[in-house]
Parts: sequence; structure tokens; C-alpha cells
Amino acid sequence: MDKFLWKIIASTKGGNNRARIIKELENRPYNINKLSEKLSLDYKTVKYHINVLEENELVTSPGKNYGALYFLSERMEDSYDSFLEIWDEFNGD
Repeated sequence: MDKFLWKIIASTKGGNNRARIIKELENRPYNINKLSEKLSLDYKTVKYHINVLEENELVTSPGKNYGALYFLSERMEDSYDSFLEIWDEFNGD
């Protein structure tokens, strides 16, 4: 999973935004609109990154309608410590 997370987070232009989304979803579920407000990102940008994360089974949502809440998937929750290590290294913290 570590190599996969490196690819999704550190090796792509949008990795920083995806990591920020993951960090916010660790705190609580959000819908795309609230995430865009919280992260000061355009709604379409957040929607794109949520779709990438969902396709890669890192986030999940029980609904697909407007306003649906997104959660970290069980797969992401199990790998959250690895994610934090990658994030710290990627960010230079």
C-alpha cells in the first residue's frame, strides 16, 4: 500500500490536494461543497480529486446524490499511519 500511496500523493500534481482531502476526512465526513469551503478549493477541483480517491478505494460514500457525505474507506483507515509518514516526508515536515 505504501507504494500506491506514494503514487497517489507524492508523484502527481494533484497529490497535495488529495492529501489535504484525506486529512480532512480523517476528522469527520464532509460533502464536496463543505470540503471545497474548508480547503478553499474550487468545487470542481474537489469533485475531481474525490473521484480519483473513490476510484482508488481510498474514500467512500453511501450515496451519490448532491450533498452526499464522503468518508475514508476501511482500506485508507488501515493505512492512515503510512499516509501520515508519506505526507510528512512529502511536505518536508
